[in-house]
Amino acid sequence: MLHRRHFIQTTAAALATVPFIRAQAPRAKAPFRVLYSNDTTNITSCVSLFRQAREPFREGMLEATVDEVAGKVDAHFLQPGLGMVPMWPSKVLPLAEHYAWIKERYGVAPDSFGQYVMRGGDVVKVFVDRCRQTKQAAFISFRLNDAHHKEYADPKPGDKPGTSIGMSVTRHYVEHPEYVFNKASKRGADLVQNWLHDEVRAQKLALITELCENYDLDGLELDYMRFYNFFDVEKTTLEQRQRIMTGFMQQVRGVLDRTQRGGHRRWLCARVPCLSKGLDALGLDLRALVAAGLDMVNLSASYFTTQQMDLAAIRAQVPETAALYVEMCHSTANGGKLVPGYDTFTFRRTTQQQYETTAHLAYARGADGVSLFNFAYYREHGGPGRGPFAEPPFEVLPALAKPQTIANQPQHWFLASGWNNPYVRPPVLPRGLNEKAKTSFELDMAPPTRGWKGQGRLRLQADATLEGRNLEARCNGTLLESVSDVREPFENPYPSLLGLPENLHAWSLPTALLKNGPNIFEVRHLGGKPVTLEYLDVSIA
Repeated sequence: MLHRRHFIQTTAAALATVPFIRAQAPRAKAPFRVLYSNDTTNITSCVSLFRQAREPFREGMLEATVDEVAGKVDAHFLQPGLGMVPMWPSKVLPLAEHYAWIKERYGVAPDSFGQYVMRGGDVVKVFVDRCRQTKQAAFISFRLNDAHHKEYADPKPGDKPGTSIGMSVTRHYVEHPEYVFNKASKRGADLVQNWLHDEVRAQKLALITELCENYDLDGLELDYMRFYNFFDVEKTTLEQRQRIMTGFMQQVRGVLDRTQRGGHRRWLCARVPCLSKGLDALGLDLRALVAAGLDMVNLSASYFTTQQMDLAAIRAQVPETAALYVEMCHSTANGGKLVPGYDTFTFRRTTQQQYETTAHLAYARGADGVSLFNFAYYREHGGPGRGPFAEPPFEVLPALAKPQTIANQPQHWFLASGWNNPYVRPPVLPRGLNEKAKTSFELDMAPPTRGWKGQGRLRLQADATLEGRNLEARCNGTLLESVSDVREPFENPYPSLLGLPENLHAWSLPTALLKNGPNIFEVRHLGGKPVTLEYLDVSIA
């Protein structure tokens, strides 16, 4: 058996001496249209057709999550845990030793996934086998710097870590505070590890190598979005960050090639920020990463569906040999927490028309496909008062693989508060507007196949009543006419965070004013008390 510490030390030495990358010969492009992410956690946190509330994990539940998207997606991406503790029998991190330490330090038993593996189960094997049976490409999505539950790594009196701590924290993490950005903080961004340290990267590569050696995977995704903090940008240069990240990518490509089976290339994907500034902060030079062996780039807004991103600029950076995907999620915006804890906030669900419009724009701007993240979380989960919940809209998925079909569907464009990322400051929304002031919003829009026809509608949603406030709107410089109809533009079965009639204002929008590309919507506050704008949408039926 390869000793874990020796393996990590040897890997760290290799990572520290990675050479520059030379251009590779042209290779086949990844053939997938629709990628589906399965975070595993949803299995035991959601109430579903195959799991009742508080029922522990059993492998049939995992199989059911694969079955329910069979024939609807091309590739299934399983996240087996948080990238810290294996959900498979491991020699890199032996679980009996790990959970004994967890019990001693935190006084908690393994969660039901840990118990399953400790009894001889194997989450990854069950997943791969089921993907084979249902004709889905089997990917592992590996979280490179996850922050969940690390606020309890050094528990204070009164803290109640819960069983999830066993998936989030290891002895190595606790015993090396020098690798953590700020152990005294409660912010996830501060509690992850600094990738400037060779041993931090080696820990991840050791687990990735074990997965690639032991399982017949079709591909691997490196998830840079859980959590998107890898370096102190004030203490590192862009060149330094890019050298480290490109070197790591080359190491992973080498592992995939060495362990491939049957002569078939194993696809390598990266889940990365959909904003160029985020790529720089993380040290992700996409052109260099593709040269290092990256096949697929998955553009993410972390937890949200968003239509406005640096897609065209990023497409220009990504060679055509690599496939580009736009990620969509169950939420367009989150509200405040109703009670303390995880998953206790309200959230605005993504609708069918928003999925289709987002996918249409993605294809129009050069994407090769789309991906779904957290799609299962339409189901009941988390704290009270967040419903009503529903089954995920699986019926949406088949059309997302057909650009010509969705190019002729009704369009629902929107801006929401969504991802409160560190790269856009101030955020696009919410936005305050004082009397006599004006503000503008930009929407990149793509017309349907035969062009826009007739009338559309612009709506604004505020945080309070708009009674007594006089707002005017323009589209690309042309004044729009107010209308009284502020209803949802399409049937919406998800009422959470939708605006009340008194909080909404609408204008008729002649579609002849729209153009393929950036459209500017200007809002002027002609009179009345200040207002905070929370949401904007444009509907074209």
